[in-house]
Amino acid sequence: MPAAWLIFVGLALPIRFTDNYLDFITPGILVMTVYMTSLQGGALILFDKILGYFNKFLALPAPRETLLLGKLFFVTFRGLVQATVILILAILLGARAFSLAGLILTYLLLFLLGMLFSCIASTIALYLGDHDSYAAVNSMISMPLFFTSSALMPYDKMPVWLLIPAHCNPLSFAIDGIREIANGSIPWIQISGLSIALAVVLAGSIVIFRRVTV
Repeated sequence: MPAAWLIFVGLALPIRFTDNYLDFITPGILVMTVYMTSLQGGALILFDKILGYFNKFLALPAPRETLLLGKLFFVTFRGLVQATVILILAILLGARAFSLAGLILTYLLLFLLGMLFSCIASTIALYLGDHDSYAAVNSMISMPLFFTSSALMPYDKMPVWLLIPAHCNPLSFAIDGIREIANGSIPWIQISGLSIALAVVLAGSIVIFRRVTV
């Protein structure tokens, strides 16, 4: 899906507010790749619950948060690998390449975002009993959150009612940060904001994991 968006939206739409729309949309597609992969992370916990492994994992002597962190790192790493493929495709299609320092900062933002939404998805999955329920929740938040971000258009082209949701959207934090990196700046505000959000959500998820029963 992210590759399709990159090709059919980044190359096909005659957008007039930027000289190179592919450069503009590539950060949004990178974020979309990691974000959508992260939202699938809760499916791992659902599989464990349905197959009867999850209660056995919870009974292990190792701290419960290691189970959570292991899944978060795995899902986030998978998203970063997929984002790498999308980034290579974007460069082949004509998008501007990042410097080495820019790549490191970009992957840092993508890592923070991936961990954040993997944590949210895994916590939601604890309270759901089947894949249909999880798919419904996933559909309810995935594309609406993407469309209310700054992925597809700049803030000055948005309708007024969309400005506040877009500025508060964590996807916009990552997207705007990657655009700043592409322009040679270090997005300290975006990195700090995502780090704080991750710390808060992760702390809450660890507390929930320690108390959960199956």
